[in-house]
Amino acid sequence: MLQMVLRRIGMMILIMLVVALLLFLINEGDPRLIARSVLGPYAQAEQLDAWIAKNGYDRSLFIRYFEWIGRVLTGDLGQSIIYKRPVSEIFWSRLGNTGILAGVTFVIMVIVALVLGVLAGMREGSLLDRTISVFSIATTSVPEYASAVILAGLFVFHLQWLPGTSSMTSGFDPVQLILPVLVLTLYGFGYIARMTRASMAEVMTTHYIRTAILKGLPYKRIIMKHALRNALIAPFTVIMLQINWLLSGVVVTEFAFGYKGFGALLLEAALRRDIFVIEACGIAAVFVAVLTQTVGDLGYTYLNPRIRFK
Repeated sequence: MLQMVLRRIGMMILIMLVVALLLFLINEGDPRLIARSVLGPYAQAEQLDAWIAKNGYDRSLFIRYFEWIGRVLTGDLGQSIIYKRPVSEIFWSRLGNTGILAGVTFVIMVIVALVLGVLAGMREGSLLDRTISVFSIATTSVPEYASAVILAGLFVFHLQWLPGTSSMTSGFDPVQLILPVLVLTLYGFGYIARMTRASMAEVMTTHYIRTAILKGLPYKRIIMKHALRNALIAPFTVIMLQINWLLSGVVVTEFAFGYKGFGALLLEAALRRDIFVIEACGIAAVFVAVLTQTVGDLGYTYLNPRIRFK
């Protein structure tokens, strides 16, 4: 196990370095594009050349890359072009906001999906199974921007149970989480529920489950000790993928509700070409992706001891 963990960590570092190089080449490969992003579209050629020489962008590309890696490792993410201040002052607070949103959504979404998926799989073909299946397919089929408009119209304008985005305070308010969490949960839980339902239904037809039932073991014990662990192997991949989606795939939801998070920051940076913010967001997204993949491999080993990594 320790050897496998060390290999996975080494692979994570290698992937991070390769992706960081690609991000650097795309965003900082042409010094003139950086200078024009900073100085504006009307800067003259002499001004661009002076800025490039002053900030050291006339040096070798690989020297600048390793210097950039060193600055990133020490927490220096550069200067934001949009906000005119260090990226670290903006980035970590926005990442923390999305972390709260993603964490709450993940817990609720996984619990609801697993419970409904297990119940549907235990009673394959029943009315409960059909109801859960239709509901999960229906919610997953509705994109986030549509459900955001529908839920906002219902709870904000019609029922007036929740304040609109213009009424929300500039600081963090738990009320701001209700609608975004509901939108993300409705959209994401169907994948996990359907996968759990299919896996649970397959496990319930295996010989060892039938043998345990014929031996007269308590049904609850059969489900919790024998069926559930094996049924979670297939949905575990989908569950781990949801973490990466909740970090970098919530752009539409955060923008729809005016939530100041990681996704909204990435959208602003992309639209206005704030390259240093884009680089910071890209590094964070890749780190979460490779980390969740590593955790997924470890989870497979725990859920299915027959899996061995060579």
